[in-house]
Amino acid sequence: MEYSVHVRMNERLFLRNPEGSELGRRIVRQGILLFNEIGFEDATFKKLAERIGTKEASIYRYFENKHRLLVYLVTWYWQWLDFQLIFRTNNLIDPREKLERLLRLILLIDLGTPLANDIDLRALHNIVIHESSKAYLTHHVTEDNRQQLFKPYKDLCGRIADLILEYRPNYPYAQSRASSLIETAHYQAFFMQNLPSLTDFGVTDPDQPAGADKLLTFVRHLLFSSLDADPHCF
Repeated sequence: MEYSVHVRMNERLFLRNPEGSELGRRIVRQGILLFNEIGFEDATFKKLAERIGTKEASIYRYFENKHRLLVYLVTWYWQWLDFQLIFRTNNLIDPREKLERLLRLILLIDLGTPLANDIDLRALHNIVIHESSKAYLTHHVTEDNRQQLFKPYKDLCGRIADLILEYRPNYPYAQSRASSLIETAHYQAFFMQNLPSLTDFGVTDPDQPAGADKLLTFVRHLLFSSLDADPHCF
């Protein structure tokens, strides 16, 4: 089933709202495919312009540079994920079941549709795994944070922390566990594909059932072994 998700983006991310024109939407959607295919470092606005049949200058009317486009894409994903977390846990009562649903969502397991607003979610998910840390590992991170460019990620981590506290109200590290859960899942997925000696999984594609199951088992252990620990350890 296909569905539409309206994501309201921080206006500081762009010079002109890409969702307001056909060209802008193509820049975003083809930008995802380009970043996914050749990586952030090798991607250029010139290559993107050639891909969509426009001039390089046209892309600069929407985004100041490719880093801004990357932050836009990653931010869109965090907001989409936050919406999905609300939607997929709203009718659940058991706190553990909510956390189980969260883990599968982070790993994009049981995704009902590969597209949202014509955006290739699996390609975007792969970009998040490979490139998302480059959005904030910069010298201008403080200024970007002041402009609230990372607020959607913070909001998502805050929502996950609330689910953790619903399961274990006295857990003192909910916010840290929330952010580390996402980052660990993504780093382990990256290692599985590229640096398998840093995992216990070998060379495995995390998008395939076998790889996804192994990673799910690991992040489940990571989460619940800490939440179910002896409370005197806190």
